[in-house]
Amino acid sequence: MIETRVSPAPAHWVMALASAALMLAALVAPRSAGAQDVEELKQIELTEKQVSGFIAAQKDLQPLSAKLLEGGDKPEASLKGELDAIALKHGFASFMDMETVGANISLVLDGLDPKTGGYTDPVEKMKAELQNIKADTSIPEDDKKLVMEDLNQEIAAAKPLQFKGNIDVVKKFQPELEKLTVDGAGESQPEGGPPAGDQRPSE
Repeated sequence: MIETRVSPAPAHWVMALASAALMLAALVAPRSAGAQDVEELKQIELTEKQVSGFIAAQKDLQPLSAKLLEGGDKPEASLKGELDAIALKHGFASFMDMETVGANISLVLDGLDPKTGGYTDPVEKMKAELQNIKADTSIPEDDKKLVMEDLNQEIAAAKPLQFKGNIDVVKKFQPELEKLTVDGAGESQPEGGPPAGDQRPSE
């Protein structure tokens, strides 16, 4: 857990959720939604149509995953055109629009307990994690200091979930969203379908 927190990668948070779609989002989220991730996120009120469209788009986006990785943070215009075309096909104004939907889905998934279905706001999860780290005597003090500094910065900048109704919307699609896994290399591998789930190390 220490390694996960010492070097946060804001862009990867979105990437973990949406397979190829959010691989680009990493160029434009696998760990919890931390401060930098959340403060850059435009929170919106999700609809079932947006979530189902996002899920359906993954099959079309999957073949582009390699191109997205090769393109770095500045994909070619032709690739951007392909992404926008896929987004339009599935009911979005643009790929950026679909990316925003994916980020908001990820924010909810990050707080959902897959077993109980209960929701804990990511900000509260970080606060609880901070207390656990404080109490963990097995962590070297220097490492603990770094982790706590990072978490405190994230907590200070993070914003709680604004639209509570998004929880119920995402829950309706949770099984489909959690079928997608992201392997250690950051490449998406669908399991029986295209959607996504947050695959960060267990805490």
